[in-house]
Amino acid sequence: MPSIYKMNPKENSSGEGSPAAKLSDRQRKQLQHELKIYMEKYFKQKLGKGVDHTKVIIWDDMVIIRGEGFLTEPEKYIVETTAGKDLVNNARMQVARQHSIDNMPYLETVFGAKAIHQTYMIEAENDFWMHVIVFDRALTD
Repeated sequence: MPSIYKMNPKENSSGEGSPAAKLSDRQRKQLQHELKIYMEKYFKQKLGKGVDHTKVIIWDDMVIIRGEGFLTEPEKYIVETTAGKDLVNNARMQVARQHSIDNMPYLETVFGAKAIHQTYMIEAENDFWMHVIVFDRALTD
């Protein structure tokens, strides 16, 4: 996947600096936007349905990716029961794990940093998910 929607990992979005350089506020906002588009394309390609709302936040040593409106129409129906909610949460947790496997090397290259912690949260009943990644260095000024 990273090769399809590849940003230049040798430069940040404004064409300045190196991947190990801290992002200025302007660079951070631009990269957040580029990663948002990247994530929307990733999920559209992998699942056939994109996320209705995606937000990427880069701050200090963290990247937070959150999405709303990711369930398909059948999943929305299934999630109305307790057993269905658990089923959809488990299935979507597997999607989150695969997203990490597919995209973590790419994100580490873009930021010039190693991911040292990450966690996912899926709330199928609220049609919401979040992925938080902590890197081994500060990413922003």
